[in-house]
Amino acid sequence: MKLLTLAAACAAVATLAAAPAFAADPVVAKLAQPVPQATKFIAGEAVFNCEGDTCIAAAPMSQTFSTAGCKAVAAKVGAVVSFTGVKTMDDTRLSACNAVAVARAAGGPQMAKQ
Repeated sequence: MKLLTLAAACAAVATLAAAPAFAADPVVAKLAQPVPQATKFIAGEAVFNCEGDTCIAAAPMSQTFSTAGCKAVAAKVGAVVSFTGVKTMDDTRLSACNAVAVARAAGGPQMAKQ
């Protein structure tokens, strides 16, 4: 019985120790224009913290690095120059992302506040 308890405890410690190795890379949005003050909002199921021309989601979810997630960032803080996570968003998806910011700047429909 003691051996079984010890084995379970070792397995739990090993799992917890390995957890950071599986953590998702942060998602970083570089903005065309810096935010006037530090800003925090939810986009793509993650909390983004913005300062200057950089917004970071330190704990991204499955939908954070997506065109929809990028569009939510652009709707909140303006055009996005680059959107990176494990990889960098390609130019086609980045253009689709920024269509929201362009429409917002032109006075078009805006996304609902989250």
